[in-house]
Order: sequence, then structure tokens, then C-alpha cells
Amino acid sequence: MSLPIAVDALGGDRAPGEILAGVRRAVDDGIAVVLVGPPDLEHDPDIELIPASEVISMDEEPGSAVRTKKDSTLVRAAEAVRDGKASAMISAGNTGATMASALLRMGRIKGVKRPAIATPIPVPGSTPTVLLDAGANAEVQPDWLVQFAQMGTVYARERFGIESPRVGLLSIGEEPGKGDTLRKEAFPLLSEASGINFIGNVEGRDVMSDAVDVAVTDGFTGNVTLKTLEGGMKAVISALLSAFAEPAYREHAEALLPALAPLYETLNPDTYGGAVLLGVDGVCIISHGSTGATAMRNAIGVAAEMVAHDMVGKIRAITS
Repeated sequence: MSLPIAVDALGGDRAPGEILAGVRRAVDDGIAVVLVGPPDLEHDPDIELIPASEVISMDEEPGSAVRTKKDSTLVRAAEAVRDGKASAMISAGNTGATMASALLRMGRIKGVKRPAIATPIPVPGSTPTVLLDAGANAEVQPDWLVQFAQMGTVYARERFGIESPRVGLLSIGEEPGKGDTLRKEAFPLLSEASGINFIGNVEGRDVMSDAVDVAVTDGFTGNVTLKTLEGGMKAVISALLSAFAEPAYREHAEALLPALAPLYETLNPDTYGGAVLLGVDGVCIISHGSTGATAMRNAIGVAAEMVAHDMVGKIRAITS
């Protein structure tokens, strides 16, 4: 029997209710889960609980919080993976603290210089684009981007079944000479790197298209790109829903909804469950702070899939 997925019961804006509901649905799907939370947490008695008396809030400084709150849900979840009590950890709580817990307790894979957050960006009609780094490292070195490309390639292959993922360097122009010093120095390294299918520079407009499978960049640019895309999609969806609510368009809206529903499902971040922290010695899923039951259920499913595919072992094989 496979080890359970450790879920931070108190992580996120909608914890513990929505988190527990998502866990229940994942357990009903046949996935083993262990909750990490206070001893008095009201939960289904058939789901194991790892007791943790502290919680790291969203506004706490990640490094110091992880070091001082040693009995927090995040630290205990990471220790469960380290100690072989769980196969993966998931939290919708403080992103920085989730990364710090995984890094300090689970450790880095040998040879990995810096872990990176890999986020699936939806592409209508195609597989998502894996964007990394999406926020773990605001400043990076050129050779780190090569490792991000290698780890992103493994993730795209194992998660989305892309045999030879196309890797692009996110820049301000397609030509090799375009971009800042980081991009110019990283380009030849990526061109010569083994284990990746590097297609050159890509631009921001390519991220939500089928032109690239893995887009690599520094964490500052990646996070700004991610948040910009999220905001843009929310604005468009909100505008459409407002228009559909107008009495004059209601009949037309009802006719269009069957065609638009799959598009909404594709663009809905709940569909993907969260981002994966690549480079740590264990599967770590970072879910959105607003995670509800559906997103948590899907995050648990992704974690179980990545464990079954031995994603960590395959990253270890190319970096050590």
C-alpha cells in the first residue's frame, strides 16, 4: 500500500472546512490521505491525523516562522515526508513558509542549486504550459535556468504526457540576442544543455498558446507573468458573466453556455490543484490561498500521480 498524502488542514483562506471537504472527496476516490492539524480538529474518524499545535499565518515571515514554530502544520507535514510517513505534502497556506518547510525538512535533491515553483498555465485546446520559476527565486543565475528547464521537462512529461516538451526562454523577443544580461547568458547554456528540447526565446504572448510546453524564467518575472495572466483571465470571465446576466442577452447566453463551459473549466485554476515545488527531495504541492474543495481534491490527485510516476527520482537522475 502506498504512503498517504500529507495535507495541511489549516492552510489557506478557506481552511479547515473546504480543505477537509476536498480531502474527503480524494479519499472517496481511493487516495490515501493523512491530515496535519490540531488534536481537536473535527474530521472524519477514518482519516488519520498527525497532531500539530501551531499554524503559520499568511503574513508571517517564512524563514523565521518555520524555525520558531516547530510544531506547525507545515513543518509537521514536511517532516512526515522526510520520515517516510507520507509520500507528499500539500498546503494552501503561506507559500514562502511551505517552500521553507519543504527545503529545511525534506532537503534539496543532490545537485539541485535552487528549487523552483512550476505552475501550469492553461492553454485552451492544448496541454498547459509549465511556467517556472513562478516565484521561488526573485534573482537567479544563468545556469539555474538550465536546471529549471531540465526539471520542468521531467514535470511536463510526467504530468501531461508530453514526450519531448519544447522548452522556451521567456524574453522580450524571439531572436537569440534579445533580452537582458541574464537571458543573453542563459541562451547558449540552454542551447547546449542535455536532456531538454530547447526551441529558443519565447515571449509573454506565447505562454498561453501551444507554441511552447515549458517556459523558463527568473522567479520575479515568472510571478509577475502568472499574476498578470490570472488577473486578465478573471477580468474577461467577470465581463462575460456580467454581459450574460443582462436580460437582453440571457437567451443567447443560455445557448452559448454548453460551448463555453469546457473553456471555463480549462481556465479555472481549481482544475490544476496548484503548483509543484521542483528540486526538493519529495513531492510538494503549493495550492492557491483561495483553494476550495475541488482544488484540494485535484491537488491531492496530482500529488498521488507524481509519486506514482517517481517524478523526484527522475529529477534526481538528471541533476545528481
